[in-house]
Amino acid sequence: MATAFLSDIYGSHAADRALVPEMGYRPSANEEFMSAVQLAYFRQKLLDWKDEILRESQGTIAQLKSGPLREADLTDRASSETDWSIELRTRDRQRKLISKIDSALRRIDSGEYGFCEVSGEPISLARLEARPIATMTVEAQERHERNERVSRDD
Repeated sequence: MATAFLSDIYGSHAADRALVPEMGYRPSANEEFMSAVQLAYFRQKLLDWKDEILRESQGTIAQLKSGPLREADLTDRASSETDWSIELRTRDRQRKLISKIDSALRRIDSGEYGFCEVSGEPISLARLEARPIATMTVEAQERHERNERVSRDD
């Protein structure tokens, strides 16, 4: 069963499957940055994240298909509609997140993953661990956000 799952993720590339890190593995600064093992680790982390989002969205779809709101009380109906609105906004944000995950997976495939798109410097492993879709170092991201605030204030 695990082999079939890995085939779905990595295709038929046996070499890719052999690189899947063992359970409990965490990238460390003591190893080559963005080695094949680190890339396999982050690929799996991204794929697991995407799978979790898709599973959650299936639950939302199932609830939507189950029928319209049936609350007789207007206050209860309004509360339910508000809850659904929040749920749908969350799903929309997650749809955008899936796009960013797919982009990160493409960067892994192209050899660009883990490097800042602005400076070209390595993004810290701690940052990638916390936010595997990161495209900039913390410093570049802070500069970007400061520039955005300045342009918004103009």
